[in-house]
Amino acid sequence: MTRILTVSLVTLGDPGRLTGGYRYHRRMAELAPAYGASVRFVSFPDRPFPLPALAGPSVRRQTRAADVVALDSIAAAYLGPWPDRGAPVVGSLHQPPGGIDHGRLRRAVQAPLDRLAWRRARLLVAASQALADELAGQGFPPGRLRVVPPGRDLPPAPDGPPPDLRRGRRAAFLCVGNWVERKGLLELLEATARLPDGLATLHLAGDDRADPGYGDRVRARLARPDLAGRVVVHGPLPAEGVAGLYQAADVFVLPSLREPYGTVWGEAMAAGLPVVGWRAGNLPHLATHGREGLLADPGDVDGLSAALARLAGDVSLRRAMAAAAAERAAGRPTWAESAALFFAALREAAGGGQATGPE
Repeated sequence: MTRILTVSLVTLGDPGRLTGGYRYHRRMAELAPAYGASVRFVSFPDRPFPLPALAGPSVRRQTRAADVVALDSIAAAYLGPWPDRGAPVVGSLHQPPGGIDHGRLRRAVQAPLDRLAWRRARLLVAASQALADELAGQGFPPGRLRVVPPGRDLPPAPDGPPPDLRRGRRAAFLCVGNWVERKGLLELLEATARLPDGLATLHLAGDDRADPGYGDRVRARLARPDLAGRVVVHGPLPAEGVAGLYQAADVFVLPSLREPYGTVWGEAMAAGLPVVGWRAGNLPHLATHGREGLLADPGDVDGLSAALARLAGDVSLRRAMAAAAAERAAGRPTWAESAALFFAALREAAGGGQATGPE
């Protein structure tokens, strides 16, 4: 019988946060026993950058008994400066070196620390091929890269009939994303405001406190008269609640400028929803314009509004794209299949030799 693989998964703050990266690691931890592994979370304290790095020696001590350390990319900069003693490290990357939600100065300081951690890692597990290609372009050897995307399958929706999300209009749009600038919520609200009032109702699910300053701007835009009664804010929801919204919506929209994968796009397609967003990030790798959804050039609010109007007003087109989205999503791995790849990479690293990365 295969010996249980013990994994220390190093992250930042509360592992229960409602983001794609945190959810990815929770799902891997839940599925670990099925693949002969056990996962224990070890967290850096969630403090202003770069203060969490002060806890590096403590985190190292807590991981020494493990067979392998899975290092979340959100915590890489804090572990990178400390001597590599103990279990081998595998990077679990959901963002490139330097992160994706920080200003220029923070990225400039963080990126070298991230790269230091990744140079020491035996393998790098990327959440998408686009992210793996970006890492390869920065000099990381392709032989050390593995792609393990999030699973496409959803938890069961709540029992009972799905809610009426249209609210008397012709279509219901759903956006799932935390209120941070790169998600493009202000542009989405502007695009929605340009639609005829009776065309669609927009539903927003996600953490509206993720970036307080940006959240205030979104709330101010929502308060303007041209959006009165046209947008429903759900706030952060558990996975089952989001699944219920997927089931009841007609179109999924997320005009995010940068997503290393975009778990919610994949989930929406698996739920049979056409997708709308910018031609940016990983979305062009997930959906083809005109087949599974409609893509507009980044920042083109008129184009985004036109795409939404087209799908809201054309039920036949909506149904055809929904079927194409579900068919394409069916070819992607389930969470169980992704977990099999994830733990295979960890076992490989636990039994392999040290590799070097770019200088």
